Amino acid sequence: MISDLEKAQSYESWLKSPMGYYVEMRVKRLILDLLTPREGETLLDAGCKTGSNLALFRRMGCNVAGIDPSPSMLEIAREKLGHRADLHRGQADDLPFSDNEFDIVTLINCLEFSRNPQKTLEEAIRVARVRVFVGTLNKFSFCATHRKLEEIFATAPDTFSVWELKHMVKKALAGTPIRWGSIVFFPLAWYTLAANLEEQIPVTNNPFGSFLGITFPVIYTHMTEQDPLKESLKVGVPGGRHMPGTAREGKQL
Repeated sequence: MISDLEKAQSYESWLKSPMGYYVEMRVKRLILDLLTPREGETLLDAGCKTGSNLALFRRMGCNVAGIDPSPSMLEIAREKLGHRADLHRGQADDLPFSDNEFDIVTLINCLEFSRNPQKTLEEAIRVARVRVFVGTLNKFSFCATHRKLEEIFATAPDTFSVWELKHMVKKALAGTPIRWGSIVFFPLAWYTLAANLEEQIPVTNNPFGSFLGITFPVIYTHMTEQDPLKESLKVGVPGGRHMPGTAREGKQL
């Protein structure tokens, strides 16, 4: 059995390899194009692994936090980011954060290993105030990127189509507009020969890349009353009393 430390080290080695670096470069470009993080925004990366994406968002000027179940992954993330990221150990389908706590929540190669993908997505929406980004392995890809992650994590990751992801989003947040795209269209072994051609292929609304990215605004937020005094006095709650832990629609962003 592969240990937690071995998984973390293998994942980090993959990111630093020429092939892994190329894939990550393409993935990060798609993330930035779709998500457009802005300086000063607060961002949670759920399933942050070794902190590669946290480092990207930190360079963009975001105030970042990450959560991951792996202590070894988090240790590498701490080595990269030091005190520039607030790191937590935990599961993405049970986030220890308040409703609407972050401007942005990202799930990047997180749903593939989630115990409950729909619940994970709903948790991301719950703690997001402005928008959510989801990046997953594509079920209809011509590549085999999922095999590399299966090799690293010693478990077969789930894959999703863009239509499945859209259905999950609409189930959790009906009516929100969705932007999406995909990247890495050729087998990984071809990347040195096909890199220039890869750059010419449109990524927006293209369902065949190995990595799918979708983003959507959190139009209706979930509000939880957390101040007992306000609750007892019914202060600051439009429309009357709002019981803790219940969702309320109507806050349009």
